[in-house]
Amino acid sequence: MDKTLGYLIESLSNYSEEQKSSQTILTKIIKNNYHSEEAFVRDLAEDEIEFLNHVLPDEINYALEERDFKRVQELNEVYELLF
Repeated sequence: MDKTLGYLIESLSNYSEEQKSSQTILTKIIKNNYHSEEAFVRDLAEDEIEFLNHVLPDEINYALEERDFKRVQELNEVYELLF
């Protein structure tokens, strides 16, 4: 699995109980074992993209506050591909 998607899995696990979209995305990542974040993003449905557009800025900001710059970089790679 792509390392970037590993960071995304960790971030999305914070939302899995409250948001169906989060659980759907997590299942998709694990089931399809994407080898790149590009392949993953191409496979997203519109509602999944909207969900990620909503939560990733908060996750990136949290990583910045924690000075986890590697996480910021990895999550930002996915976020940029959504546009």
